[in-house]
Amino acid sequence: MPERRPFVRLPTEVYPVNYGLRLKPDLIDFTFEGKLEAAVEVTQGTNQIVMNCADIDIITASFVPEGGEEINATGINYQNEDEKVTLCFPSTLQKGSGSLKIDFVGELNDKMKGFYRSKYTTPSGEIRYAAVTQFEATDARRAFPCWDEPAIKATFDITLIVPKDRVALSNMNVVDRKPYPEDHSLVEVKFATTPIMSTYLVAFVIGEYDFVESQSSDGVTVRVYTPVGKAEQGRFALEVATKTLPFYKDYFSVPYPLPKIDLIAIADFAAGAMENWGLVTYRETALLIDPKNSCASSRQWVALVVGHELAHQWFGNLVTMEWWTHLWLNEGFASWIEYLCVDHCFPEYDIWTQFVSADYTRALDLDALDNSHPIEVDVGHPSEVDEIFDAISYSKGASVIRMLHNYIGDEDFRKGMNAYLLKFQHKNASTEDLWECLEQASGKPIAAVMNSWTKQMGFPIIVVDQEQHGSDRVLKISQKKFCASGPRNDENCPNWMVPISICTSEDPSCSKMEVLLDQPETTINITNVAPDHWLKINPGTVGFYRIQYSSAMLESLLPAIRDLTLLPVDRLGLQNDLFSLARAGMISTVEVLKVMEAFVNEPNYTVWSDLSCNLGVLSSLLSHTDFHEDIQEFIRDLFTPIGMKLGWDSKTGEGHLDALLRGLVLGKLGKAGHKATLEEARRRFKDHVEGKQILPADLRSPVYLTVLKHGDSTTLDTMLKLHKQADMQEEKNRIERVLGAIPAPDIIQRVLNFALSEEVRPQDTVSVIGGVAGSSKQGRKAAWKFVKDNWEELHNRYQGGFLISRLIKLTVDGFAIDKMAAEVKSFFESHHAPAAERTVQQCCENILLNASWLKRDADAIHQYLLQRKAPPV
Repeated sequence: MPERRPFVRLPTEVYPVNYGLRLKPDLIDFTFEGKLEAAVEVTQGTNQIVMNCADIDIITASFVPEGGEEINATGINYQNEDEKVTLCFPSTLQKGSGSLKIDFVGELNDKMKGFYRSKYTTPSGEIRYAAVTQFEATDARRAFPCWDEPAIKATFDITLIVPKDRVALSNMNVVDRKPYPEDHSLVEVKFATTPIMSTYLVAFVIGEYDFVESQSSDGVTVRVYTPVGKAEQGRFALEVATKTLPFYKDYFSVPYPLPKIDLIAIADFAAGAMENWGLVTYRETALLIDPKNSCASSRQWVALVVGHELAHQWFGNLVTMEWWTHLWLNEGFASWIEYLCVDHCFPEYDIWTQFVSADYTRALDLDALDNSHPIEVDVGHPSEVDEIFDAISYSKGASVIRMLHNYIGDEDFRKGMNAYLLKFQHKNASTEDLWECLEQASGKPIAAVMNSWTKQMGFPIIVVDQEQHGSDRVLKISQKKFCASGPRNDENCPNWMVPISICTSEDPSCSKMEVLLDQPETTINITNVAPDHWLKINPGTVGFYRIQYSSAMLESLLPAIRDLTLLPVDRLGLQNDLFSLARAGMISTVEVLKVMEAFVNEPNYTVWSDLSCNLGVLSSLLSHTDFHEDIQEFIRDLFTPIGMKLGWDSKTGEGHLDALLRGLVLGKLGKAGHKATLEEARRRFKDHVEGKQILPADLRSPVYLTVLKHGDSTTLDTMLKLHKQADMQEEKNRIERVLGAIPAPDIIQRVLNFALSEEVRPQDTVSVIGGVAGSSKQGRKAAWKFVKDNWEELHNRYQGGFLISRLIKLTVDGFAIDKMAAEVKSFFESHHAPAAERTVQQCCENILLNASWLKRDADAIHQYLLQRKAPPV
């Protein structure tokens, strides 16, 4: 691995108090002019000022001490590698206040970071550009020279000089708008002074937008800005936002601190959304909902993302992490509370069960790798920041906060949160500061417990056995680190402080006993448990660990899956644990297949979703064998009863989860080649394309996927035509994600070329290539070759961002041959991707794990699948 670059934070002799910033973007030449007048404080005499600056040319710079003469900078030295500039002055700047003036020019880049251009098409079909910002983590320095570190907070007075027919927005409300004296086609828009805040949260947008507006019950003006002509598609997000602000105000007991909040859909946007204070930016698909053409999962996604970004207005914006090491706290916390908020707004989503499938199990999978990392990573150089915007910071972060919330209890948790926000508002804090506030509120050893989860990587597997003594049940539990590659007996094995709860079949929804396991092993005595009652560890699947039951204990739990007495979230957790034990070689995969067959009566969407996900992993693994068709048959058998029960058309009285389940099941059956499903999908697809009967949004993904998976070049042509005609980004994405299902190798190539065409927005190329890699053996090979052949262009497009990591993961994670791991490793040794180093290591590890899983279990799986079909003798 290349050496980590040495990294030094900015010196503290001079710090900003207020940035007066004037920017004049040119939307034709893609440049901008800027004037900065910053009120600064000199803490000790110095003859230089060091700031962050990237891709900006400084024309003049001077310093005016309070009440003194202007001193012009005589040297402007750029350290491009470090994204810094040093302004040198001919005499010493004395201690005290002063004003720093800088005139500069920059470019509106096309890299989706800093101050950049975003391409859109007007309703009349003309291509135009908006100027927008994305500063987190360290790209404010691309828009103006600044002290671009989260702890160096200041206030901002922003003025934008823009064409008068454009909308101009920033963090605060407009206080003045007047013609620009030198050019009457321009206006000068001045915004109110911001609160004290970090540079990465500053934002401005100049473009053409419509909006819908409302007021939250506590008097905050909320607007959702949409592309021109699509204002109605902002209504759903507007509703969520107006409900959410008062919810958070109440939860934190701290009011939202700004007069307004804008949520805006940006055409070209790398992340899902960004929590800029008062001006939250989104991908179109994370904000826009069309009642006719949006599916249930899109609504849910928008609700979650709005909940996430609005939580940051308090947790992140009002109180900010001291340095990027504590990023997880921002993101983990927002990723947890977005679910709390959606549960409040939409109880019918059963969103906490979905959390377990979407975040908790994902984090467990990644964190079982040797190449995982602790939640808290010491971040030095800014290039290392992008790498920790990953499932550990977000999903494991959210999972351990959920566990902590459960351990403390809601009331004390809220008390501690309120103390934390009040103590650190407008300031910066670290992880330890939060633990301290929660410890004081709850009287529990929060720091000691949580350090074991945030400072060391990985998590424990809890091994459980039991004995009946009279009317008592005696449990033996022990912990050791869970590794994806199977049990290891390291001498210096880490321990965790594990909150463990236990329920019995008498009351599956309520824990009968709670203990904190702070030793390698312990014995617990539970009184009054009848011999025929079962015990379940970790009810609610809240503790961040996996469980290995003794076979007798497992046997006693299986009937509770069939008769649904175990809660959905626990049925899901039990199956998911077994699946990952099989992957780690601790049990046979055949055992899991048998357990999966116990889910015949399963009604719950999320449980099916998790099963489906694991079967997808297995199907992908077995695509490397000659009995891939047998696992398809297993999938068809498992999903047919629920498919028959649901049918194709929604019935009256069905809700959100029914819509999600129907789409999931039909897609699974269609992909696996279930005959009746395939025929019906083709029939409905034909009607849809001919305009006879438009498919309801919830059926589009499964139908598109099914016809493509069993389609030819004509099918692809039709899909590409639908893509071109689609007015909504959601529909374009829906199509982009499934195109890769097409089976013929020569057609796969067309899909890959399409991924890099003008037709696909730059941030969405990744999901087209990923769709190809994930759909078949041929697709996997083709996608990897394509990424290698087009590496320069792809890397240049996403350089440094986390999209490059996502691309690599989606492309190579599915291989299962040892030599592929070596090939991937050597490719990235000669093609450096610093922002994705860890991802590459994780992928190589996954490939080796897949290969050994296949060697270990393929024959047994094959035998089991054959004997399932054999007529009983």
